[in-house]
Amino acid sequence: MIKKIFIEIPTWLGDAIMTSPAIENIIKTYPDAKITLLGSFVSTQAFKNFKNIEKVIIDDSKKSGNRYINLIKIAKSVGKVDLAISFRRSLSSKFMMFFIDAKKKFNYRRLTKKEIHQVLRYNDFVNKVLNLDNKAGDLKLYFKPFAYTKPTLGINPGATYGSAKRWYPEEFAKVAIALSKKYDIVIFGGPAETDIAKDIENELISNGITNYQNLAGKTSIPELIEHIAGLELFITNDSGPMHVAAAYKVKTVAIFGPTKFTETNQWNNPNEIIITKNLECAPCMKRKCPLGHHNCMKLIKAEDVLKKIKE
Repeated sequence: MIKKIFIEIPTWLGDAIMTSPAIENIIKTYPDAKITLLGSFVSTQAFKNFKNIEKVIIDDSKKSGNRYINLIKIAKSVGKVDLAISFRRSLSSKFMMFFIDAKKKFNYRRLTKKEIHQVLRYNDFVNKVLNLDNKAGDLKLYFKPFAYTKPTLGINPGATYGSAKRWYPEEFAKVAIALSKKYDIVIFGGPAETDIAKDIENELISNGITNYQNLAGKTSIPELIEHIAGLELFITNDSGPMHVAAAYKVKTVAIFGPTKFTETNQWNNPNEIIITKNLECAPCMKRKCPLGHHNCMKLIKAEDVLKKIKE
């Protein structure tokens, strides 16, 4: 009888959201089980309002002292559970899981080298270890979309993983300016992306655009999710917010350079447009362009995005 479940979710927001179909299937399989969730502050915030989650533990093991002693403390704080599942592959996660008191415990591993979507990887892993045959449903987030007064365009120039994934602020600004008569504009970004957002804001101001707001660094994760959920159109790099938009089927233009869109594009969003140059050097999967030219992003222009939106 499975009454208590421990789940460790990925650190990054987008990866965490891509586990949601697998977690939904765990909840469906064990509807009466209570869940203890472990993850970064950002990723656990996205799972607010999920039914069955009884306890949330923030992984702050890197903050002070010996990390591995901190991981043991985290494991001990979980208590006794019937089932423990980690969606992370790191050595630190495997170390922490060793100290979890569980009847059954499983660390995430890739079951195939084939290029398949990350959502399928997570769901296949759960099916394999729990002997299930559940299909991967939609991404799930349980927040009410923000009610904008007018159709609104969101632009997300950041990407936490590294600069190689970021399209250029001046190109984002050109798109926003071109569409400003049709949409109000919201600029999104995390605390580390306020400079990029300010560059875009300055371009809008210099072109006389006033129907915008810059929310970069000003929203909590729940507020970020709510504001993206209410958008009419979203233009974004490969990022956590891109997966938020997918959960709400927001019409999205997703700009891909160094990453594999076959594995990390929006899951089950029929309203997604992918823009990529498909260069020979891509996808390199690097944080910074190893060749120094960044052509996978530099060659994408505002006109490319505007053309696709018109189509």
